[in-house]
Amino acid sequence: MPTLPFDAQNTPAELSDIELAQRIAAADTVALELLMRRHNQLLYRAARSILKNEEEAEEAVQDAYLQAFHTIGKYRGDAKLSTWLTRITINEALARARKYKRRAEIAPIYGGEMLATAAQEDSQMQHSAASSPETEAQNADIRRLIERNIDKLPEAFRSVFVLRALEEMTVEETATCLSIPEATVRSRYFRARGQMREALAREIDSNYEEAFGFAGDRCDRIVNKVLDQLATKIAPLKPHCPPGERKR
Repeated sequence: MPTLPFDAQNTPAELSDIELAQRIAAADTVALELLMRRHNQLLYRAARSILKNEEEAEEAVQDAYLQAFHTIGKYRGDAKLSTWLTRITINEALARARKYKRRAEIAPIYGGEMLATAAQEDSQMQHSAASSPETEAQNADIRRLIERNIDKLPEAFRSVFVLRALEEMTVEETATCLSIPEATVRSRYFRARGQMREALAREIDSNYEEAFGFAGDRCDRIVNKVLDQLATKIAPLKPHCPPGERKR
């Protein structure tokens, strides 16, 4: 594929949506790579929110990019390029979901309003400067906890929640991507937020009793260290004579 040269005053990262689309329409592979790297996470999350399967979500995103490449010449900038791509990806994911209906029955998608808190905190932890293996393990546990509970959301709420909370899309952008009314996005997102809070709270509450646990390795370690120190400071005790017995 031919690649159009970028002039010094118009680097790939500075291209507007229209300019980027025009270069891709002209078969510019550099612009295409920029497009994919810029939007991969957004599109993957959107697809996975529908398919709940990592491999199928990746394949859906790949097919969506191929569709976009062949039709990007029609892009006129009426919506953000990210929104245009997300709609293509969601349609591809829904088509796949219908294809695999026996495995996963997809309900109509509606919307809702709010909770970026958990996702934002997770993102901040990932970007902390120095992280120990223990911290990384804890962050991975938190991430899995969030992902597991997002997957448990009703199918009617999950895509809306991912686009609003994780990708921080506006209500208008989310409504456009999912082809639903903005009021529906607000109401359903609000309900998804409540369900996430309740689910996370239940999991946290169920683990209160296990906090600062002292059994197992930690208990053994303390006991062994104390006994080891005593063994070096205290002479072995002589056999104890039972009461009433005299030494001979």
